[in-house]
Amino acid sequence: MKARETFDLLRRYESPNVTFIEKDESWPIVWERARGVHVWDSAGKKYLDLTAGFGVCAAGHANSRVIKAGQRQMARLLHAMGDVHPHARKGELARELSRITFQRWSGQPGRTILCNSGFEAVEAALKTALLATGKRGIVAFEGAYHGLGYGALNATHRALFRRPFTSQLGGFGRFIRYPTDADEIPIVRRAVEKALSGARIGAVLVEPVQGRGGIRVPPRVFLPMLRELCDRAGALLVVDEIYTGFARTGRWFACEHSGAIPDLICLGKALAGGFPISACVGRAELIERAWPASKGEAIHTSTFLGHPVGCAMALAQIREVEARRLDQRSAERGAYLLQLLGKVTNPDLILEARGLGLMAGLELKTRQGQPATIATFNCVKEMLRLGFILLPEGEHGNVIGFTPPLIIAKAQLHATVNALKLVLRNVA
Repeated sequence: MKARETFDLLRRYESPNVTFIEKDESWPIVWERARGVHVWDSAGKKYLDLTAGFGVCAAGHANSRVIKAGQRQMARLLHAMGDVHPHARKGELARELSRITFQRWSGQPGRTILCNSGFEAVEAALKTALLATGKRGIVAFEGAYHGLGYGALNATHRALFRRPFTSQLGGFGRFIRYPTDADEIPIVRRAVEKALSGARIGAVLVEPVQGRGGIRVPPRVFLPMLRELCDRAGALLVVDEIYTGFARTGRWFACEHSGAIPDLICLGKALAGGFPISACVGRAELIERAWPASKGEAIHTSTFLGHPVGCAMALAQIREVEARRLDQRSAERGAYLLQLLGKVTNPDLILEARGLGLMAGLELKTRQGQPATIATFNCVKEMLRLGFILLPEGEHGNVIGFTPPLIIAKAQLHATVNALKLVLRNVA
């Protein structure tokens, strides 16, 4: 099917708020297939993917071991019964998630709530915090993106997503500045202390690195500070590692850069390399205290909870990340990418490169310090024409994000940045 035919179908039958299609149809492309670090469109053109499909394909698109695990499971058992009649892979995945999180950090086990999408993992964490503390309120941060479900929307900062639905939201989230400089830490500390001094805050929800917020990296003292303040106030520290997890930032999980151990960690995206599955993992003692033992009817579940295919693929994906040492590769390739981006210049723009591991961004501002949104999108569009898939990030869409598959080669990163340099010469 040609791209135009797909666009016609979407214009006619999909909600108009979902897929943005330029009038000249120069954006988007229609994906036909993908493998490794490459994507082919419906016309057969090959692209280098610098997004990993929103960070999902950490071990590469259509990783053969992950695909085979899913195919074997699909042929044997395609669907089970969520919270009623379990299957073996669900127990195995829960054990693995415990092993790579809390057992590795503290020697103590973790317990898992399996979900389908990232925002569901966040909402499972919010429910856990309420049950454990009896307090409805949470502290979240400016620039935060925790998903678009009605619970998660209370913690997602951007007004674009929240404003149309404000009248139906619970309004239990309180937003505080997200620090990107050490000088901001004292201000943020006082704000968090003040919020936690009340009787209604049961959790602090934070991204160790903000992705949709514009690839914003906080000082390393930030998470340990939150850990200390939560301990003093009896609140839970919840880290949203849906984007940053599974070696994206050069460690298995981004919170490990600072050594701060959360009470709950939310996982998704790269968990299964392409199958929609997510998880909220918490300290065993906390989960056991918060959630009552099931008496035959779970109070938090879904039809596809712990889907057999998703669990099988997640187990294979974890093995791939581990066996190929993708955390080390991400750290090395990420440092190289930042070095390259730091040398990109444009006389008409202020450029700032930042990131952690293979989660990097290049922010574009005008010489007056304003977000260069149009220039950023023009860059992304021109890069697409040249065969490189990139996305704009940040509230103003003025950060070019780089979250490629972790298997990407240095030569491919070099080619990407060289192309970007050429594109930027023609962007005002």
